[in-house]
Amino acid sequence: MGDGKKARDEEFQSFMVGRWPRLMRTAFLLTGEQHAAEDLVQSTLEQVYASWRKVGAADDPEAYVRRVMINAHARRHRRRLKEFLAPRDDAGLVREVADTGDRIAQADDRGALLQALAHLPVRQREAVVLRYWEDLTETQTAQAMGCSVGTVKSNAAKGIAKLRALPGLADTVTYGGRK
Repeated sequence: MGDGKKARDEEFQSFMVGRWPRLMRTAFLLTGEQHAAEDLVQSTLEQVYASWRKVGAADDPEAYVRRVMINAHARRHRRRLKEFLAPRDDAGLVREVADTGDRIAQADDRGALLQALAHLPVRQREAVVLRYWEDLTETQTAQAMGCSVGTVKSNAAKGIAKLRALPGLADTVTYGGRK
């Protein structure tokens, strides 16, 4: 009995360590604030750990965890918590470190793009983050957001259009790798 629990704990720990950077990046992009992102990921992993046997047996545990995180974020937003991309005084602010393969990191003004992203409505931000930062398919994004593929397409297109309309961002915002 103890060996099974130990094996599950090791499997969960391995999953958590391997996915932590990606989950943190997604949470940061969703919440716009480092501490809120850490809270979101930690509370998500708490929930997931409690039912790890079910989650670990899922076809795609990462998609399952992402869905739990999106739902937790949506619940927080419904409570009308105000989200900030960065505090007004950025002294001591820990900046997000981009993955080496992150195409958005290649933008000249990443800060401007992140600030613009923070001003998108939540559902548009979720769609843009999941589709273009996380590089999920429309179907995977729809599953993570709990909506239809059409809703994902609509929210992503509206979000990208709003980002493109901002002066100075038109050259940095791409649609599926194309301008």
